Amino acid sequence: MTEINEAVAVWTTDEGVPTRLVWRATRYRVSDTPTVWAEVCAWWRPFGEHRYAIGTIPRSIGGWRFQGTSEEGEAHVFDVQHDAVARSWRLVRVFD
Repeated sequence: MTEINEAVAVWTTDEGVPTRLVWRATRYRVSDTPTVWAEVCAWWRPFGEHRYAIGTIPRSIGGWRFQGTSEEGEAHVFDVQHDAVARSWRLVRVFD
């Protein structure tokens, strides 16, 4: 796993599910089912240290994990995050 913090171009379905990604001038098509990874909601973080017996901590979509395959057959698993304010995507991690 390599941690990265690079801007990437991501195309999605109307529902927001990634379908392709361009990273370092190479286009990768999503070649498996993308998985949502969740993180604790920002408004909940001040309460994060407290443990409650009932329910779960509120979570929001932190990003997506999916396998992408180039036209040359090169494949990686990518973790990407969308920044709604900046209207951009960031590549967070790559698994070879």
